[in-house]
Amino acid sequence: MNIASRKSRASGRVTLDDVALSAGVSRITASRALRGERSVGADLVTRVATAAAALGYVPDPAARALASARSHTVVVLIPLLSNNLFVDLLEAVQRLLHAAGYQVLIGVTHYQADEEEALLAGYLAHRPAGLLVTGFDRTARCQDLIARSGVPCVHLTSNDPAVYCVGFSQTDAGRAMTEHLLQTGRRRIAFAAAQLDPRVQQRLVGYREALMAAGCYDPALEWLSAQPSSLALGGQMLEHYAEVHPEVDAIFFCNDDLAQGGLLAALRLGIAVPSRVAITGFNDLAGSDQMWPPLTTIRTPRVEIGESAAAMLLQLMRGEAVDTHSVNVGWELVRRQST
Repeated sequence: MNIASRKSRASGRVTLDDVALSAGVSRITASRALRGERSVGADLVTRVATAAAALGYVPDPAARALASARSHTVVVLIPLLSNNLFVDLLEAVQRLLHAAGYQVLIGVTHYQADEEEALLAGYLAHRPAGLLVTGFDRTARCQDLIARSGVPCVHLTSNDPAVYCVGFSQTDAGRAMTEHLLQTGRRRIAFAAAQLDPRVQQRLVGYREALMAAGCYDPALEWLSAQPSSLALGGQMLEHYAEVHPEVDAIFFCNDDLAQGGLLAALRLGIAVPSRVAITGFNDLAGSDQMWPPLTTIRTPRVEIGESAAAMLLQLMRGEAVDTHSVNVGWELVRRQST
């Protein structure tokens, strides 16, 4: 009997039954041998492994989950893969979960609540062992899907003591950056933002609180764009402030890519940084320390968020007690020559 005739008629896949038949053992023995159970003798394990390799057998995780009522898949939903913030976080999550025997499925929401809802509904149908989701800005149906699924879930990048989460206070970080600019003598401080996801909005709250406390808040100095964050947009924002609000003496860009674009535009236009205008960013992305002048920014602990969230989720999936619902990993204000 050739390999083709032993494949599943429905899918073309080599099945566990095919492996068992080739090895001359029962299906249950083949299954136990491939799982490395001690009850199966070494000779049988070798025979089954040899048959599986010869046939090109790949275990079906969905079938395994149905048989054991357990899954070894973790779903991670993030807004973008083009943002290093989430790439660094994902690498940390993948490293810890893979070492613990879990497979990671990544869903990209593009900051769209309806996309997240569709992704979540599809992934939950496959009975994942755990969920990692970004922030708290989701539809009521999404929240209900998570709650009703019974799947352990940890929220990333923000803090809320009511749910399992790992992150930091975006508002506090935004306030601290604005206070830093005030301490350098700046009073006409602009806020330039793109994407406008909830984390950006929280930084904006911190900016406003600091300026209101100092008595120099001016809403006309805010540029809030729904466009994706980019170097090109940052350059446009710098040019706008130079032309329309020449009195601005500092610009707090909500992301480093915007700030990097602003620095490049200032260099091109001959606008001195920081003597004419100070420029700051957020997230301390790659290249920010190599700009001219190097960029003052908020360093966010992306790897620490991923590691702490994965560790918390592992505890929840194992049914272990978790010391605290909300882990605050903090942030760091990195002062460089742009201020």
